[in-house]
Amino acid sequence: MKAAVISSPGVVGIETVDDPAPGTGEVVVQVAACGLCGTDLHILQGEFAPTLPIVPGHEFAGEIVAVGAEVAGLAVGDQVAVDPSLYCHECHYCRIGRNNLCERWNAIGVTVPGGAAEFAAAPAANCIRLPEHISTRDAALIEPLSCAVRGYDVLSTRMAAHVLIYGSGTMGLMMLELAKRTGAASVDMVDVNEDRLATARALGCSTTATSAEAIQRPRGWDVVIDATGNAAAIQDGLERVGKGGTFLQFGVADYATRATIDPYRIYNQEITITGSMAVLHSYERAAELFAGGVLDPEVFISDRLPLVDYAAALQQFKAGQGRKIQVVP
Repeated sequence: MKAAVISSPGVVGIETVDDPAPGTGEVVVQVAACGLCGTDLHILQGEFAPTLPIVPGHEFAGEIVAVGAEVAGLAVGDQVAVDPSLYCHECHYCRIGRNNLCERWNAIGVTVPGGAAEFAAAPAANCIRLPEHISTRDAALIEPLSCAVRGYDVLSTRMAAHVLIYGSGTMGLMMLELAKRTGAASVDMVDVNEDRLATARALGCSTTATSAEAIQRPRGWDVVIDATGNAAAIQDGLERVGKGGTFLQFGVADYATRATIDPYRIYNQEITITGSMAVLHSYERAAELFAGGVLDPEVFISDRLPLVDYAAALQQFKAGQGRKIQVVP
């Protein structure tokens, strides 16, 4: 089969690799579409993946074409979305229900071959059968949505909160949609990309600006979310949290990124700084929200490129052009 392969840091190409075969408890999915995200850029840099080469792609959905032994409830022909998370279920963090912090954490498309290919293997337990009214290609959006749902689990935000989001790319826009549905009094967005801000306005954002200074919120925000991973945005966001507020590091920063905090202010104003790592008990809920229409795929998916253009798709994503970019085998 054809697959995108990151062979070494900064090097990606299309190669012919062996078709996957389902192991016990596994299925093989013919990929309908695979989304790109910031994690893929980190893998391209040689971060996250323990070893290269790797077939990337952790946001994908498709049709089951092969079923391994001891698989129940799924059959060839089922349309499914795939949760890429792979946990050991044995370490301390798995035993206390914090599987996303697993000491032997793995993920399809990050540490094992993923969905940027014609076919991908996955545990049957990670597959969610799709209702008939959902486009299988669109369902690749469920994985990033499940990360956003996890982010809101971490926030445990109260009703009528004032929310500020840095970054109006796919993840920032998903956080916007969830904020609107969890009772936010206002949701403001900051981005240097005017085209992306236009999408945020179309989705009902309260205020958009290229700098938080341009938005009037004298007491700061109850919730500040960084969805960029950018050091300057993170630093600015930390300074915009109001008394008793929460800063959520949601965007994936480079390993070397650093920010400065004011410990006295954190103590004196009871500010919470927290993070959200991938998916935890949120994939099924994201699938239900998606089936219920929480996202409009026509708004969120800006580009569908053939798999052979995977390298170009990565560069387009890196340049901040468009919103969710998918590759289609």
